[in-house]
Amino acid sequence: MKLKSALIAAAVATLAQASLAEEKVLNLYSARHYQTDEALYADFTKQTGIRINRIEGKEDELLERIRNEGANSPADVFLTVDAARLAKAHELGLFAPVASKTLESRIPAHLRTEDWFSFSTRARVIVYNKSSVKAEDVRNYEDLADPKLKGKFCSRSGSHPYNLSLMASVIAHGNDAKAETWARGMVANFARAPKGGDTDQIKSVAAGECGVTISNTYYVARLLRSTKPEDQKTMEKVGIVWPNQQTTGTHINVSGGGMLKTAPHKEAAVKFLEYLASDAAQRYFADGNNEWPAVGSVKVSNPALESLGKFKADTLPVKNLAMYQAKAQMIFDRAGFK
Repeated sequence: MKLKSALIAAAVATLAQASLAEEKVLNLYSARHYQTDEALYADFTKQTGIRINRIEGKEDELLERIRNEGANSPADVFLTVDAARLAKAHELGLFAPVASKTLESRIPAHLRTEDWFSFSTRARVIVYNKSSVKAEDVRNYEDLADPKLKGKFCSRSGSHPYNLSLMASVIAHGNDAKAETWARGMVANFARAPKGGDTDQIKSVAAGECGVTISNTYYVARLLRSTKPEDQKTMEKVGIVWPNQQTTGTHINVSGGGMLKTAPHKEAAVKFLEYLASDAAQRYFADGNNEWPAVGSVKVSNPALESLGKFKADTLPVKNLAMYQAKAQMIFDRAGFK
């Protein structure tokens, strides 16, 4: 009798799981905190009828949650920003390989791996004070270590993923000794100790607290689009340089995601990832959050991005950025770039 009851219970549980798997729903864990993504998700539901349940949080918190939930995790897709954070999910064994001709044909090879995909890109540019620094003196990332900029460079923390990914690209293109010399040169040129985010650095450059900094382009575009008089004045005082146009190209980072191994709604997960590579979704990334589409053929309408002009982007595979993250942190630590 007990055996029969157990078998019935098991059958009911199996049916419940099958029913859950067939339900037109997608459970999304996202570390992207952009209000403009709301339109993205609403459009996906409109097109497919698949409802999105979204849980937002910081990257490490969400990854730890997925690990703790284990095989019972309801999460289908994990989205975040920065190649290193996506690689961490891969290293933890959380992502499942996705076989999709749509994703393979639309997302360039250097912007995807076997189990996660980039859906938008952002470039790390040099921002300088027009009255105290000449554009020709900051044409390359390497120039930030030039003694002529002593007391003029400001930055966010060296341990932040945006700076770690940039350093990882320098390591990938050169060698460890060259990368460490560059890090020590930047530290020697500090106008102040690293603090704040990219927007804070831009405002500090405009205010004359420092003469030059580095920033992700969507922060620049956000200020360019701002209707606040103080932001408009800030952008009048600074100039933007696309670094390394004669060599490796300007460093780019990504926003992306992948399907989780334990995803209960795998079909919906793949559909969602493929949707993110669609023209409509790619335009949301660009027009809504000032990022560039990962799909090169997509035409966008963002005056702020367009005003920055065309540039040569570094095509270093995104997985290489993750490969050298630990080494990048060690180099920054030794150089005193806190």
